[in-house]
Amino acid sequence: MNFLASSKPSHRTATRLLAAAALCAASGAHAQAIPKTVRLIVAYPAGGVSDVVARALGDRLAAQLGVTVIVDNRAGASGAIGMDAVAKAAPDGATLGFSAISPLVLSPHLGKLPFDPLKDIAPVASVMYSPVLLIATPASKAKDFRALIADAKVQPGALRWATSGPASLGHIVLEQLRSAAGVDITHVPYKGGGQQLNDAIGGQFEILSTNASPTLTSHIQSGKLRPLAVGAPARLESLPQVPTLGELGYSAANINSLFGVFAPAATPPALIARYNAEINKALASAELRARLAATDNVPTGGTSAAFAKEIASEFESNGRIIKAAAIKAD
Repeated sequence: MNFLASSKPSHRTATRLLAAAALCAASGAHAQAIPKTVRLIVAYPAGGVSDVVARALGDRLAAQLGVTVIVDNRAGASGAIGMDAVAKAAPDGATLGFSAISPLVLSPHLGKLPFDPLKDIAPVASVMYSPVLLIATPASKAKDFRALIADAKVQPGALRWATSGPASLGHIVLEQLRSAAGVDITHVPYKGGGQQLNDAIGGQFEILSTNASPTLTSHIQSGKLRPLAVGAPARLESLPQVPTLGELGYSAANINSLFGVFAPAATPPALIARYNAEINKALASAELRARLAATDNVPTGGTSAAFAKEIASEFESNGRIIKAAAIKAD
């Protein structure tokens, strides 16, 4: 199955997403019971940070609703395989999906998906954002992020910036900084994060952009890697000395990975609303918030309409960046 064949996303994205959210929020539908067994499709492998959070959320929902939540890991194609399974599931409230929004806001600009991200998926609730950390390796002598940019201006192309791959969120951050700072930085794309982190410790490049994780935190605490900036709405509690890219004057690059819960598009509005309320309730629990904090992820929540609006905004923004930088899928 070709998850990234040629396609051209429509500019009607925002209108269609918001219309779908409005439909899901409508109050005219009769109240419907949550099914006794709910499948939570997680678009990532078992054992990773996203999977841990999804399982913790599933446990909370099971306790609150008095139902059984079964986690179904469907990893691959940057989340598109899992989201395709959600899109094709029966819209009866028995299937939800947990994923970053990237399969909806990045992947459509890079190729054709086996589902329509604008028509086949309903945003249910925003769950968390995962900050993007900009990390200096032993190869970099820059004392802070401003010094790093200054070095890049003095030696065009000499600064090597590693990401998890072409068109990844880290690559988007890099392209925004290239444009805003007017610097020539060499992109070093990897396929995933494992080898990337090992090479960072070995000083194979100067800077790494990656999401927060316990493994990364341990290397920061040991002094092997140094955080210079973070893509997040506010500084992290665990790294209060590290400024956001917004503080440093790069607001367009101050982005992060947003994760949420989704449902098949034709899921009854009453069920969407019920799940949204229960997810917000779960996110208010001390237990789940502690689980998120332990991995440097930040709880979000809010209405399904607000979530859809954020997705629409990211879709349009990413489209402009990808076109301007001529970014192609690997």
